[in-house]
Amino acid sequence: MFSGLELTLFLLAAAVLGVVAFRMMHLPPMLGYLVVGIVIGPHGLGFAEDNETTHALAEFGVVFLMFSIGLEFSLSKLSAMRHIVFGLGMAQVATTIAATMVFGWSVAYFLPQLTTISWQAAFALGGALTMSSTAIVSKLLTERLELETEHGRRILGVLLFQDLALVPLLIVVPALASNSGNIMVTLGWAVGKALVVLALLLFFGHKLMRGWFRIVVKRRSQELFMLNLLLITLGAAWITEKAGLSLALGAFIAGMLISETEFKHQVEEDIKSFRDVLLGLFFITIGMLLNVRVVLDHWFLVLLLLCGPVLLKFGLIAALAKLFGSGSGVALRTGLGLAQAGEFGFVLLNQAGGLRLIDPLLIQVILAAMVLSMLATPFILAKSDAIVMKLSANEWMLQSLALTQLATRTMAVQKHVIIAGFGRSGQSLARLLEEEGIAYHALETDPELVQDARSGGANVSYGDAGRRESLVAAGIHRAAALVVSYASTPSALKVLHHVSELEPELPVIVRSYDDADLDKLLAAGATEVVPESLEGSLMLASHALVMLGVPLRRVVHRVQEARDERYASLRGYFHGLADGDDGHDGANVRLQSVTLIEGASAIGRTLGEMDLEAQCGAGVTMVRRGKQRLTLAHDTILMGGDILVLRGASEEIARAERRLLNQ
Repeated sequence: MFSGLELTLFLLAAAVLGVVAFRMMHLPPMLGYLVVGIVIGPHGLGFAEDNETTHALAEFGVVFLMFSIGLEFSLSKLSAMRHIVFGLGMAQVATTIAATMVFGWSVAYFLPQLTTISWQAAFALGGALTMSSTAIVSKLLTERLELETEHGRRILGVLLFQDLALVPLLIVVPALASNSGNIMVTLGWAVGKALVVLALLLFFGHKLMRGWFRIVVKRRSQELFMLNLLLITLGAAWITEKAGLSLALGAFIAGMLISETEFKHQVEEDIKSFRDVLLGLFFITIGMLLNVRVVLDHWFLVLLLLCGPVLLKFGLIAALAKLFGSGSGVALRTGLGLAQAGEFGFVLLNQAGGLRLIDPLLIQVILAAMVLSMLATPFILAKSDAIVMKLSANEWMLQSLALTQLATRTMAVQKHVIIAGFGRSGQSLARLLEEEGIAYHALETDPELVQDARSGGANVSYGDAGRRESLVAAGIHRAAALVVSYASTPSALKVLHHVSELEPELPVIVRSYDDADLDKLLAAGATEVVPESLEGSLMLASHALVMLGVPLRRVVHRVQEARDERYASLRGYFHGLADGDDGHDGANVRLQSVTLIEGASAIGRTLGEMDLEAQCGAGVTMVRRGKQRLTLAHDTILMGGDILVLRGASEEIARAERRLLNQ
């Protein structure tokens, strides 16, 4: 039996191998985690046990996932979504439980061997099957850039209510099993306690969060910033757990409160590594629950309990979404996104098993069906557009109509600029183009934003610039340029792929957060990449130089020179123990000084002979000899005591340093 550390190392090693294998097959990493769990779990090769250690790791993964989702929300956004959360979400939970009870009765009637299912057991099963996978669905929506779409908001609203509904369900099921007459009193007390805890968190948390973060940031310590972030995330999760709520709900609230502060983007970057690693371990533990022998021995029953609940939830959720005012396409996509089982469903199922409400064999069969439904989710969502088009002629017509309207609006326009994304940056660009008399047309996937902007006279249409059809309809063959105004490398690469096929000579300008993906975007076909962090540095420097009396013409020349060389002179920076409070630089490029000590192998040789960039990958940005800055040339001879400033990734700089000092 493994110790806690050994089990963690084994799971990490298995995860690496699984993800590498699935990446090579161009399949989602999530499937790699699930399959690894099936193979190494207690029902597979038996290398890892389904114990408290694995469950603890899995819980942390869900906590950090919910925290990162909370960062995408705000109190105002949650208030605006209340009709989805407490309307569509509540209706979904109630109708799914009711329908599952009817389904359970039908199974018991037509399959006599399952006549032991009572109405209490059917209620418990309904509670388990009403849950959908927050971890899987939210991660897939994030990867597909669909969190802010109409169906994405509905899916997340329903998932949030499901998390809230877990608490009363965990109270009601034991009360039903014991036939207690005080169910309403017990439930009322639990709900009242939960409301008090949530109100305190939201009220005092909102008041304290920004001020506390400013105190921490002023200490100028990245280590302290991370410690504070972990404290807030895990502390909020602990508070809600002690109040009888879920860990995930507390983490969600913590993320939502931080989203109201100016530290949101730095927190997102810092938390990403924790979230992704722990979430991978969570998916492994889900895979460990699948008993392949049960699936093979009872394949018909597993298939029935897989298809029945999935189709039932899909139909119910799509119908409810339609009833709550969604279009056919949005309703169908919402149903597809929520049709699978969820991680909290396992909690309710285990509770029902512990209370002896359900036969152990039936629990194993249902468990297998639930895990298989989660395994199928990435494939279902990957094909969701095709499925919706097949099921809804109206959706096909709406998509066609949207493309036709888009094509009609741009048909008479020549030499225009296509703006992908109409957020703040896109709107600022549009105003400047308009003032210069340059035609533009923007594509935006937020329908509410499109409606408001068009009412204000903007040339914007609903459309996804990542779709080939939208670019054609926007007149890419007649356009003068295309600008990707949002900072998302995966989406920008998709746009660049279509542009390279449709109009390879079209200039494309891409926005990015920093220079981490600059080379990748340029290689994909971007004409220019504008990293926010480096452009901010240029603007800061230019204002400072002008105020210090440097002629404006010289300042403009220096700024343009930096841009012309693809920001080479600015890329990377000297890393210290604390980088200050100016945000997180996601690039791997850094600067480092190396002094040629006595006996260094580079002494007496030229920069051309050392050829550090070709041999090691690190470039030389400066050579200092005393107070003198030497000209960088191939024939520059290096001497003892010279200081070379190297630029590159950490491992490249390490290789270059070894070559300089002790080749």
